[in-house]
Amino acid sequence: MRSIIGFLCLLLFVPVAPGLAAQKKKQVLPVPDFTRGDTLSKNAPHDWTLGATGARGWIYTANSNSRKSRQILVTAVEKGSPADGKLSPGDVLLGVEGEKFDGDARVQFAKALTVAESQKGKGRLRVQVWRDRKTKNITLKLPVFGTYSSTAPYDCEKSRRIFQLGCEALAERMARPNYQRGLNPIPRSLNALALLASGERTYLPLLKREARWAANFKVEQFATWYYGYNMIFLAEYVSATGDRSVLPGLKRIALESARGQSGVGTWGHKFARPDGNLNGYGCMNLPGLGLCTGIVLAREAGVKEPELDEAITKALGFLRWYVNKGAVPYGDHLPYSGHEDNGKCSCAAVLFDLAGDQEAAEFFAKMSTAAYDERERGHTGNYFNVLWALPGVSRGGPLASGAYMKEQSWYYDLARRWDMSYVYQGMPEGAHEHGKHKGWDASGGYLLGYALPLRSLMITGKEGSSVRPFDAEKVSEIIAAGRGYSPSGNPNAYAQRSVNQLLEGLGSWSPAVRERSAKALGKKQGDFGSKLLKMLDSNDRNARYGAVRALGALGPKAAVAVPQLRAALRSDDPWLQGLAAEAIPKLGPRVGQESVSDLLRLTLSENPSDPR
Repeated sequence: MRSIIGFLCLLLFVPVAPGLAAQKKKQVLPVPDFTRGDTLSKNAPHDWTLGATGARGWIYTANSNSRKSRQILVTAVEKGSPADGKLSPGDVLLGVEGEKFDGDARVQFAKALTVAESQKGKGRLRVQVWRDRKTKNITLKLPVFGTYSSTAPYDCEKSRRIFQLGCEALAERMARPNYQRGLNPIPRSLNALALLASGERTYLPLLKREARWAANFKVEQFATWYYGYNMIFLAEYVSATGDRSVLPGLKRIALESARGQSGVGTWGHKFARPDGNLNGYGCMNLPGLGLCTGIVLAREAGVKEPELDEAITKALGFLRWYVNKGAVPYGDHLPYSGHEDNGKCSCAAVLFDLAGDQEAAEFFAKMSTAAYDERERGHTGNYFNVLWALPGVSRGGPLASGAYMKEQSWYYDLARRWDMSYVYQGMPEGAHEHGKHKGWDASGGYLLGYALPLRSLMITGKEGSSVRPFDAEKVSEIIAAGRGYSPSGNPNAYAQRSVNQLLEGLGSWSPAVRERSAKALGKKQGDFGSKLLKMLDSNDRNARYGAVRALGALGPKAAVAVPQLRAALRSDDPWLQGLAAEAIPKLGPRVGQESVSDLLRLTLSENPSDPR
């Protein structure tokens, strides 16, 4: 915070060159119409799994969403699948059930899949196909799984059926002699974890083989990524089976991970140097969350070492800073402004629940649930975002998971292939997809979500949850917080909200809602200063945070609030101090210059409430 405040002081006197803020826009490809002879560009992004049909199709995406898509170009059909002999590469899907796509073709097709798999749909999916310059209707016969319950995957026959068949198919693949060839250690660990979650003794020989591999696993490059998921599987295996023969390997990996932590409780791409500094790269919270979760589970499995206790305490202390402030970000950064950042909040919900921290677990469970429309983005890809989604949401109880699945079940049904496997799907064009996870077997990650009702593992709720299950009213509030700003929704929704709605949003439990309400309020005409000052003086912590955000967004129009904002710099709450320090320069150069002494005083002060 001292560095940030000092930098803000400097900014008050240094003009910013306009050219530095200019952003180079990425060229957006036009929406093709294949019925008029348009062809696929060489620069077009990847195609998509079309659910249980066995086909794949290219769907137009731009700016991280597929809202403008109205056609699906079939790119491949798997032999023996429902689409074999019915569809061919080059076919164009124009609609479903006798109606043309009049909205997002990807979502509408996926939702039609869900209906077709229900008893009502009787396994029939009727698609409108453009072929040889003619339109025809073709019916595909799909398996019937039933309907997702209002608490899915809990008390849900469809979820049970998917998990059972998915595990059977996964076990068959794992039994093949060349199963491990080219398989990344992360999905390999997660595939074994999904089979372990089933509790089926018939899978024990496969699991013992995988446990021996995991116990002997050693790697240097990207060890922080691999060791976390390796430990999670290995520790859960020991706890579930009582097989202590692999305990020495688990202990070795857990201690290497604990000793590789930085002096402030973080991990990076590599383990830290002996001096406690991260080696070659800064803090990365995603591998750190996996490692800390693995260490907690290793301790539960019987690895009793003081070094593990110390590592857990430091890591939880670092990550807990983000509670009530925003999503866990990429590294040692300010909180991310959305509800989720590539699965880190969802993993944090699981981690803090395992650690028995009810407040932190509840906050991150709420963030996870509200993030239903943010799952398709993620740095280098959304693999971990989808992996941790349901385990994190489940900490809020069955009503939370059911509401989440009501929003997202289309995505799960679209990703499930005809042979019950899942392959990494990737993100819509315009996000941060780097192709790092292309071809990864994502089956274990998806199946773990469906395994939650069994509560057979620690990460799937074996010990219960420290969080009291959310009731219907709270779930409705959380779902509402996820509306209005994600790529798949209306990007201008907050601008369309009334002043009273935005003022109410400033006091939301959600940091994302508070920030977006503040930005939208800053563009409204009117005098809101007195109302914001009243919020700033309230006993509601969230309202105080939201008020400071809004005053900064109003800029010079909020000059009346200068004394209160300067007073906030002397608060015992370090986050309120930080927000005030960000807001003050936005009220104008003169106001900022008058506040320099306050800001400099902060650089010399110690705040016991600020662990950073």
